[in-house]
Order: sequence, then C-alpha cells, then structure tokens
Amino acid sequence: MLLTVDIGNTQTTLGLFNEAGQLLRQWRMASDKTDTADELHERLFGYFLMLGLDLADVRDVAIASVVPVLTREWHYMLGHILEQEDVLTVDATRDCGIKIAMPDPRQVGADRIANAVAARASYGAPVIVVDFGTATNIDVVDGRGAFRGGAIMPGLMLSARALFSQAARLSSVSLVVPAHALGTDTETAVQSGIVIGAAAQAEGLVRRIVGELRAEDPGLSKVPIVGTGGLVRE
Repeated sequence: MLLTVDIGNTQTTLGLFNEAGQLLRQWRMASDKTDTADELHERLFGYFLMLGLDLADVRDVAIASVVPVLTREWHYMLGHILEQEDVLTVDATRDCGIKIAMPDPRQVGADRIANAVAARASYGAPVIVVDFGTATNIDVVDGRGAFRGGAIMPGLMLSARALFSQAARLSSVSLVVPAHALGTDTETAVQSGIVIGAAAQAEGLVRRIVGELRAEDPGLSKVPIVGTGGLVRE
C-alpha cells in the first residue's frame, strides 16, 4: 500500500492507497509544529489500529510538506521507526513529471507542485487549481503543460481572524454562505464580505490569469478550473 502525507500549515491529510491506486482511507489531523516523531508514530498507529490495518503493509510513502520542522519529524519517524528506506518527497529539486517554468523553481512549495501535477493528470493542459487552505493559492498549468506560477493570498480563515481580532463585536458571526451578496444586517454583511468576498477575489484573479494565458496563446480554448483544499466547500 501507498501512504501519502500532505503537511499543510493548519492540517495534515493522510491518504492510504492500494496497489491499483484506489483511495482506501483518508485522515485529517492538526499540523502541530511541536509534534515529535514518536507522537506522529502513535497517532498513525492509532489510525491503522482503528481499521484493523497493519503499518507493515505500507510499502511506499510520499510526502508533500510546507512545514519544514514537521517534514523532518515525519522523515525521522518513517525512516527510523517504520524503517521506510525510500520516502518520496515532493519538491522542486525532484523530477515530479512537470516542468516548472519559473525563474527560481526552488521557491515553489510542494503543495503547489502536487496541485499542478494532479490537475494536469486529471484534466490535461491548460488547467488552473484554486486551493482554499490557510492561504488561497491559484496554481496555473499552461497550454504546453508547464507549471507557470499563479497567485497567493490570505485564506478565508486568516482574513476572518484578522477582522475579528480588531473588531470584537463581529467575532460571533458564523462563517457560512449567505443567501445574498447584499447583506441586510451585520451578520450577513460579514458573511458576504468574508465568504462571498473570498470566492469573488479568486474568481477575479482566475479571470485575469485566463486572459493573460489567452493573450500569449490566442488559440487557447477552454481552461478547466479545479477547486481543492480544506475550505473548498465553505
């Protein structure tokens, strides 16, 4: 079996796949920068134990991480405790099957590379991924199949916390999609500004990026837009 570990700033997502590439199980856990290799091992062992699975059945592991301190702990746990000798780590120094057409590929986060590779494999090229997480990333694969970059902006929850920390009376508002963009009271106005506003910001950036791609390649037709990330359903 293949274990995949996606270490984000807020959450870590684990996926377990069989030999046919089918997702068997998925878990989410907090990305706690104080976690040690032993604590990660205990948590992972518990997930497997609940389902009657054996960690010894894991033959391959792949990690994509944007939290270096947790990357080190996961590698130590997998290498020294579980004796996984060859852990695939997604980063710009490794050939992940996609050209990174940017001045300094080493600056590109593993999450963005993984988004680009997965989206191109599923939808072809060009394709744009909007990843709603701690930050909202827009990742762009052009018509030639190369990762071109995109945009990074504060995520929905970051924006909400910034507002609530400066305006205490607003902090009780639940972040759900309101029925209308035109808020008729404080609660729906905040919901419109934060939730619908985050979607509108992403839509506006995507529209501009698609325009720039078409200016470069006038023959470009439909550009699929893919949503992902922990907040994509908010």
